[in-house]
Amino acid sequence: MPRENIGDIAAKKFAELLSGPILDIFVGPDGRHWSLHQNLLTHHARFFDETYAINGAPKRIKDNKLDLRDEDPGAFELLVKWLYQGKIDDVSWMPKDVKWEYAFTCQKLYLLCDTIGLQELKNQAIDQFRRGCNEAGLVPGPEEMKPIYERTPPSSPFRKLVSKIAARQIMDPGSEKDATSYRECFAQSPDFAVDVINAIKEGSGGSLFDDPTEGNGCRYHEHDDGESCHKTVKFKDIS
Repeated sequence: MPRENIGDIAAKKFAELLSGPILDIFVGPDGRHWSLHQNLLTHHARFFDETYAINGAPKRIKDNKLDLRDEDPGAFELLVKWLYQGKIDDVSWMPKDVKWEYAFTCQKLYLLCDTIGLQELKNQAIDQFRRGCNEAGLVPGPEEMKPIYERTPPSSPFRKLVSKIAARQIMDPGSEKDATSYRECFAQSPDFAVDVINAIKEGSGGSLFDDPTEGNGCRYHEHDDGESCHKTVKFKDIS
């Protein structure tokens, strides 16, 4: 069952959440520091409970300190706003020149929430990402897509989203991107290749390529440059 939005909690309960111990959190390679109320953190997610271990892994919190060095400080800023206010900023109200930057930060927020286990905020993050891409007229490239497949499970909706974006870019006659643009992604993640191919099939509307075993065979022959076949090969009629 979803938790009550923090903005709707009674004043007395909210005051209790803002009492008690403080957790020091260090985010990103440079260890940007936040000091946050642990009662509030554990209200949102068991991840912040000192006694909670995931699949028997060592506890992340020690001496009231938590390291999140692989996460993005900009994404963590959005998390803090949501933890205390129950909402994040709406990209629709932002100038066009910052919409893509905010959308990409929301992608990083999604990955952070995937680690912490915040489904509601994940949904808000992916909504803001899609809206930001749409309003900016930009989509993530291969480099931005890689972390999605590195850090999310096969069932992730964000995988479905970026694979459909890649498929659309490949199929768009007006796009400079083709399948070679995603070569590194395909090599790094076979799942990405499979998802993109399936997205192309799903988006093709059931249209079928011409049968490659019929018609002129010259296109499948080897020639010197500029040369074409002078002979045709006839197959025996086996009907």
